[in-house]
Amino acid sequence: MWLRDRTGTEPTTARSPLRARRILSMVALVLAVAAAVFFAIRAMSTGEEVWRWEAAIAAVVAVVAAVDLLVIRHRRSGGRPGSGSRPGSGGRPGSGSRPGSGGQDRYQQ
Repeated sequence: MWLRDRTGTEPTTARSPLRARRILSMVALVLAVAAAVFFAIRAMSTGEEVWRWEAAIAAVVAVVAAVDLLVIRHRRSGGRPGSGSRPGSGGRPGSGSRPGSGGQDRYQQ
């Protein structure tokens, strides 16, 4: 795999800031849902189309934030057994290796 022969200066223990991303996505989700509801109510009371567009844009932002939270949840799980992220895992510990290998080649392909 191409990551084995790294020659760059990036640290080998670098971690992504998933906690900060999760907090930002949660704030965006709450604010976008609140804005979508506000704009939808405003659109119904005034009848102006601009508020419908505002509600639609806020709803799209809320959906994007919700999908991002799902992606973050998947990445934080780290592909543990039972999460369905590793093909052939079957949800059992140690089932990612080939039979007869003793688990030595568990993640190699």
